[in-house]
Amino acid sequence: MITSQQIAIIEAFDAARAAQPRLPAIEIAERLSISEGELQAARLGRDVWTLPLSPSDIAAYLPQLGRVKALTRSRLAVLEQTGDYPELSGGPQTGLLLDPGGLDLRLLYTSWHWACLIRDSMPATSTQEAQWRWSLQIFNQHGCAVHKCFALENPLPRPWGALAALGTRDTPAFTQSMPRLKRPLPEAPTLASEWGAMRDVHQFFALLQRHHLERIEANQLMEGRYTRSLPVQALETALQNASQRELPLMLFVASPGCVQIRTGTLPAPQRARSWLNLFGEQFTLHLDDTAIDQVWQVSKPNRDGGVTSIEAFDAEGSLVLQLYAERQEGRVERREWRQLLDELGSQEAVA
Repeated sequence: MITSQQIAIIEAFDAARAAQPRLPAIEIAERLSISEGELQAARLGRDVWTLPLSPSDIAAYLPQLGRVKALTRSRLAVLEQTGDYPELSGGPQTGLLLDPGGLDLRLLYTSWHWACLIRDSMPATSTQEAQWRWSLQIFNQHGCAVHKCFALENPLPRPWGALAALGTRDTPAFTQSMPRLKRPLPEAPTLASEWGAMRDVHQFFALLQRHHLERIEANQLMEGRYTRSLPVQALETALQNASQRELPLMLFVASPGCVQIRTGTLPAPQRARSWLNLFGEQFTLHLDDTAIDQVWQVSKPNRDGGVTSIEAFDAEGSLVLQLYAERQEGRVERREWRQLLDELGSQEAVA
């Protein structure tokens, strides 16, 4: 039975979309002070259907969906890419969609709580009639979007129909997310020696777990040894310089259950309504850099002489965006990237 709260949400959703047909669902949810998952769940049975499949089964469908727009967002960054999902690999806890330069994702199934199929009415344009836009969307237990993919082919490839045939009206149960509480910086006496002993950047996650540290805490503890605090504007400077020099970078944007990576050269950053934007042929990055609280340069040892990243965090200490130079396994880090980072340090010293 539909509740009065559902009716109110649906009415508010319809009114918002009537006024602005392309208004993102997350903005409507924020206006209503609910999660995006709660907003979409209120539409169950009308334009939204639950997909009663395991996360790995959902992920197995992705390479069959044809050309899509894939979208992952952190708190302050949104990465959109168009293309076809590559073949799925990985295991029961983690899915790998490996395609450097294309759709390149790491799927963390333990954070996948609700998957749904959504159809949204798209208004007519000068070149297109009004039509339905279909998407597959995944949310975590707090109703935060983990990953979304929007169909771009017309007619829809058959697997979309197979998913629609599985759809139910099963209602997800979400829990309230709690704000991250700041704590005094913990002590980690052996962190520096263990950090220096790393031979693979993937060992870093285990390092954080052993010391019960957040990424930003590790950066703060290692300042002056393996990390360096940068001014917030250094992020825009790095993107501008990489674009001008045609230096290919890897952009990492992570939601609670998905990491999406875009690899390649960058268009010139453009600012619009306080957001910093990269508009490429097959990708778009939207970055609310005015709300970024900290930016760090981070060096991690490996067998190939080490790799260096730029990492941006919001005021709660959540990772917003990571930048690396494009690099093939077994090769040293690009000299041009290290030169760019040295220049950032020189500018900081002058300031």
